Amino acid sequence: MRSIRFVAWLAVLGACASPTGGAARASVSPARSTFTVENAIHVPAQAGKQKVRVWFPLPREEEHQTITELNVTAPAGHRRVADQNGNRYVFVEADATKDVDIVTRFTVERREYATEIDPARSRPLNDAERKQYAAWLHADKNIVIDDSIRTLAAQIRGDEQNPVRIARKLYDWTLDNVEYWVKDPSKWKASPVGSSEYCLKNRTGNCTDFHSLWTALARASGIPTRLEYGSLFKPSLDGKDQDASYHCWPESWFPGIGWVPNDVAVADIYHGAIALDANNKDKVVLTTAAGYSGPDEKLVDYYFGNLDSRRVAWTQGRDLQLDPPQGAGPVNAIAKGYVEVDGQEFTGFTRKMTYREVKDK
Repeated sequence: MRSIRFVAWLAVLGACASPTGGAARASVSPARSTFTVENAIHVPAQAGKQKVRVWFPLPREEEHQTITELNVTAPAGHRRVADQNGNRYVFVEADATKDVDIVTRFTVERREYATEIDPARSRPLNDAERKQYAAWLHADKNIVIDDSIRTLAAQIRGDEQNPVRIARKLYDWTLDNVEYWVKDPSKWKASPVGSSEYCLKNRTGNCTDFHSLWTALARASGIPTRLEYGSLFKPSLDGKDQDASYHCWPESWFPGIGWVPNDVAVADIYHGAIALDANNKDKVVLTTAAGYSGPDEKLVDYYFGNLDSRRVAWTQGRDLQLDPPQGAGPVNAIAKGYVEVDGQEFTGFTRKMTYREVKDK
């Protein structure tokens, strides 16, 4: 197994210090980034239908991001609601024969997630912790924990009992056995739903496929893990009238340490050389938070336990139960929005998230 390295990163994945082992953190402050954001959803009118309902995510309120100057423009009667995981939404119920538009504007200060992660401080879950974190140990519809996953997880972790070292073994196995689809779009594709089964079978996928598989292996190894959905603030899209799409990453809970993120999907972009050409270059660059200039094992290590500051978190968790209750069953995940027309999920909406970085004066 590769050594566990713990890194605090400076100024958008720039200069760094990389202590190996132990609980040390480099003597630098975590990076901070600030962006003004406009996030918009458009639901087109549906002739012959009656009612449209829209849940449009607001940025999460959590430790590593601060939201200010939040403004909502939406049809009359809209209100703010939440789900079982504390995700916040603008909710609109309206006439389905008319267009629905919602626009949110805000400023986000995002702080780098620079983690002190010493395996010696952790241990396997006890019975009380397994009960407390049960919601993040079971399977979801597209995070499948079956005999094949349990067997594979056991093979990967071997005799290791420490959850941090197990997590790193799972991280390294995923890097060595799965390829991000953007590396060769002519050969690899992502699943449409973020599926652990698809990723394991095809050994490829997008961020949600990668992290669904990693989460399945982690949960099968007794490590509580949840997925967070957000977007990356990519320098090449700063100030441009182009949707920045979405990204996701897992967070795992380790006794004695707490919640710790990783981003094995982005790490995979830096793991080994990629032959760039006209078909993949733009996709590879736009998959990362700071562009791509070749393989970088420091970044591979960095993304185990750390997250850059060029991102925003929208929602957390999968198989979501909304308020008011949706009509079409648990919602797989919400990265851009969720819409129902006459009680059935509707995917024909468009979303556009644009941003501009606020530089320090």
